[in-house]
Amino acid sequence: MNKPLSPRPGDDSRVRAVLGPTNTGKTHLAIERMCGHSSGMMGFPLRLLAREVYDRVRAIKGDKQVALITGEERIEPPDARYFLCTAEAMPRTVGEVAFVAIDEAQLGADPERGHIFTDRLLHARGREETMILGSASLEPMVRALIPKAEITSRPRFSTLSHAGICKLSRLPKRSAVVAFSIEQVYAMAEALRRFRGGAAVVMGALSPETRNKQVELFQSGEVDYIVATDAIGMGLNLDLDHVAFAALSKYDGRRKRRLTPAEMAQIAGRAGRHQRDGTFGTLSGMSTASQQGEPLAFTDEEVYAIEEHKFAPLTHLFWRDATPRFDSLRTLIADLEARPAETVLRGAPEAIDMAVLRRLSEDSLGQSVRGAGSVRRFWEACSLPDFRNLGVEQHARFIARLWQDLGQGYIGADFVAARIAELDRMQGDIDTLQGRIAAIRSWAYICQRPDWVLARDEMAARARAVEAKLSDALHARLTERFVNRRTTLLMKSLGQDASALPVTLEPDGQLTVEGETIGRLEGFRFHVDPDAGVADRRMLLAAGEKALPALLEKRADWLLGEGLAELEISGGAIRWRGQGGGRALADITFPGHPFGAPKLALTRDVVLLSESAKAKLEAGLAAWLDKQLEPLDPLRKLAEAARDPEAGSQARALVITLIDARGVISREEAGLEHLPKEMRPYLRKLGITFGALDIFAAPLLKPAPRRLLHALGLDTRPLQDAMLPVLAEGSWAKGRLPAGYRFAGSQAIRVDLAEKILRAAFDSRAVVTAAKPKERNLPFRLDLALAVSIGLEAENARRLLGSAGFRCDRARVLPEGAQGAPAPDRWHWRPRRPDEKGDNGRDQRPARRKGQDRSQAKNHPAKGKLANSRQQGDDRRGQRPARPVQTPARPPVDTGPARAGGAFDKLADLLKG
Repeated sequence: MNKPLSPRPGDDSRVRAVLGPTNTGKTHLAIERMCGHSSGMMGFPLRLLAREVYDRVRAIKGDKQVALITGEERIEPPDARYFLCTAEAMPRTVGEVAFVAIDEAQLGADPERGHIFTDRLLHARGREETMILGSASLEPMVRALIPKAEITSRPRFSTLSHAGICKLSRLPKRSAVVAFSIEQVYAMAEALRRFRGGAAVVMGALSPETRNKQVELFQSGEVDYIVATDAIGMGLNLDLDHVAFAALSKYDGRRKRRLTPAEMAQIAGRAGRHQRDGTFGTLSGMSTASQQGEPLAFTDEEVYAIEEHKFAPLTHLFWRDATPRFDSLRTLIADLEARPAETVLRGAPEAIDMAVLRRLSEDSLGQSVRGAGSVRRFWEACSLPDFRNLGVEQHARFIARLWQDLGQGYIGADFVAARIAELDRMQGDIDTLQGRIAAIRSWAYICQRPDWVLARDEMAARARAVEAKLSDALHARLTERFVNRRTTLLMKSLGQDASALPVTLEPDGQLTVEGETIGRLEGFRFHVDPDAGVADRRMLLAAGEKALPALLEKRADWLLGEGLAELEISGGAIRWRGQGGGRALADITFPGHPFGAPKLALTRDVVLLSESAKAKLEAGLAAWLDKQLEPLDPLRKLAEAARDPEAGSQARALVITLIDARGVISREEAGLEHLPKEMRPYLRKLGITFGALDIFAAPLLKPAPRRLLHALGLDTRPLQDAMLPVLAEGSWAKGRLPAGYRFAGSQAIRVDLAEKILRAAFDSRAVVTAAKPKERNLPFRLDLALAVSIGLEAENARRLLGSAGFRCDRARVLPEGAQGAPAPDRWHWRPRRPDEKGDNGRDQRPARRKGQDRSQAKNHPAKGKLANSRQQGDDRRGQRPARPVQTPARPPVDTGPARAGGAFDKLADLLKG
């Protein structure tokens, strides 16, 4: 369907087309004309160019009168009268300002963005004057579409001539190398870094801020070369003498094709400035297989066209209805696909906004869009530029997620702030930072919409701030990679005198020289920047070693004063977290006797500190360590008792065994048969508990001492950080029960709580025994509520009690249909037989069967099952067994604590001495 154009704006006789090649002063003329009017507006093809002109006009008219309007940025003072915009963000204004100009209007022939420029050419008009700036090839289109327009041609200020083919290593200074892929741009920049010391990099994927800083790197003379894509051909004013093409073909989004002469001239025309002549040519060694080894070169026709500025005139411009109807998505798509009636206009190829609209309209999401207002808002969402170059499918998914919020109203400020915060990270390589900049540009665009985001101004300011930070980081990465700036700086300012370097320690541990990183500190260890070359590393290492002693002394003072919270004990050493990178500062030992005064041995990390600074650091760390070791005071008391001659050899032996076992031993391993009973009160005063199954120092079962023993490397068994009362089955590695626990069936229980449960059982039995002292082995009732409240399962509680000699006779189940409360279980306690080893049998666990290997009895899961089978046999008979039940010959489970390992071997050796 052909659609007639909307009515033309007022008098086209006030339209002036200024056409000509690059370096003709067209943009400068338009700026002068606009500043001569009471108000004005200019539309540009690039945000970068709009920003450049904004700065120029603001210097003339002042900040309050000049506005910048782009998709991602909006600076609009209330009294603004001069507006600098990108073409897409330029209002479709007629007569609202005195002057209007459209720059690079020949882009109306661009398949992707052409319809925007065509619409502005047709409909944007100033009240007093309108200027259309562009290439001379645009003249037929202006005459066909704006017959009354005045056309003025301007000649180039300088001469542009062909210089032929040149090697990259012989490229003259003040040159630009043009490539058409990121890979080739990087390759050219790397080569120039090797041959010429470095190059600035300009690509369309860079943010305007990064491009400005890279251009400034070239303009200031810090580098003499710039490597760019064809983005250099649009609006960048550089002091270039020569433009060298590394390729003459590019991929335009649909296919790879050779550049047109007009495109070549747009790029080559950047050489020469004002009255200074420029040259253009190609690089040797850039041939491709398709060229069959022939050197990259312009044809004679292309050279003639570029030098004489004679190009085939444009035969058409692309058009798309800028004012479609929003009755429904189908109507909107039909209007956007409509063809113009004008013969010189062609329907625009499907751009990504149109492709996304069509893709989403076919989904259920599009089917829910109803009403003109909702359709308009949906189209505005689909028009979000694909800054990240995701392609139709992924960009459509991003728009669909965006519409979930927009369709209901506004996007929440918290959601937008979270997305912006996710991108506020400066780490990563060049490609990573470019991806984040593209993503933050999307959010900056979203935040600029007047009716999309709550707290719009605040969110837009955050997005701009993050983009600026990312741009700074990207500029730094590009400079680091493609400019040997550090070496140049060091050599220029200092020659070979590395000791005179003005080294600065940054808060994050980086060492810098006039802003250039030479290395970093992790704790007190200096690491040369890994990106430095071999020659640079020697210089930087010498510089660091000369400057570091004074810096490290200040760092040590800070650590002992404000940074103690960053210290920790781990792996038998004091380590510095945070700025220290977890590096060890001093190893901890206990010489002479266990848990005496600890001794610190400073590591090699502090070798650059002066002797006085080392002594001060060691004293500060020792004072800090004494305070940290306070949770081990109970173990120190045991160590003192082990050295006390008045304690008696039997008590000392038990204390030594308890120290060696990390504070917990089973009764079988305690050797209680050799300990006089009158010594037990003395040992209880030391905090030792004599339990039914275990001997332990209760204060050492708290989380703090257990963690400290583990951190000191004195207990290598698994650590239960919180020392929970009960551990669930499977929460510890097979055969690796955490310190301080014993098995209780399929669970594990802390030994002090196990003793609490067993003590309650003995108390219940004592009540029955006291009532009938002459009867033996009386049954008694036992409430398992205590065990269950601690966290043990009832069956596991029975197994724990069984390990101490308690046996349960299960009550018979009531017959079906019977009434009344069920009978309680009956419990018995069977003491050890006289031939079983132990002190008096009552507090001992049943001994292993004769001939059973000790290693097989340890931590064997079958023992709990054996005890359970015995108990079930008792239940079936309904009475206490008269003799031991015969069971299959299989190794039973040892439900006692794990055997003492070798974590305290060092202490035992010291005690022997």
